[in-house]
Amino acid sequence: MPKLSLSEARLYLCTDGRRDRGDLAEFLDTVLASGVDIVQLREKNLEAREELALLEVFRDACDRHGKLMAVNDRADLAYAARPDVLHLGQDDLPVAVAREILGDDIVIGRSTHSAAEASAAAVEEGVDYFCCGPVWPTPTKPGRPAPGPPLLRHAASLDTTRPWFGIGGIDLDNLDEMLSYGVSRVVVVRAITDADDPGAAAAEFAKRLAPR
Repeated sequence: MPKLSLSEARLYLCTDGRRDRGDLAEFLDTVLASGVDIVQLREKNLEAREELALLEVFRDACDRHGKLMAVNDRADLAYAARPDVLHLGQDDLPVAVAREILGDDIVIGRSTHSAAEASAAAVEEGVDYFCCGPVWPTPTKPGRPAPGPPLLRHAASLDTTRPWFGIGGIDLDNLDEMLSYGVSRVVVVRAITDADDPGAAAAEFAKRLAPR
């Protein structure tokens, strides 16, 4: 199946390996079929072998659905797993070094938590997209201040063609508010992973994020 392009991506999902539920392959098939464009494994304290085994499941699902697989933080694991996307935080490996390791074909994203960081990511060489947040406090990033809507308005005002995503505490109840700040792409976690019907939640996000 043809692979989705980054410019087409609107809905970015971060999920753990769902080992407590034992339904990772089924879950990924459901959400990718329902509108998730990029899916990232985000689970701390995994040994490399464990993470690579989970990433094989992600790779198979993304290939079946023509969607993008992302690795978080680790360029060494990205080198082994060959994802479509590597996402780097502010304290991770420099973008230039990740590019040297992984080449020009991989998509590289950047986390930003302030107007200055967003402005830098919009022009930093080697960056393909960036994320702005957290918009609201979120248990996935305990203790991190939430820069909130002003950061989103700043990102929307930037003269950049790079895609950018709002992230942090986003759900279907506050999505319309997010859109009012100029957001057209979002990263979600619990709004889909903890939903009673993850496929229905993903489909509703995708419907409301669709270009007008």
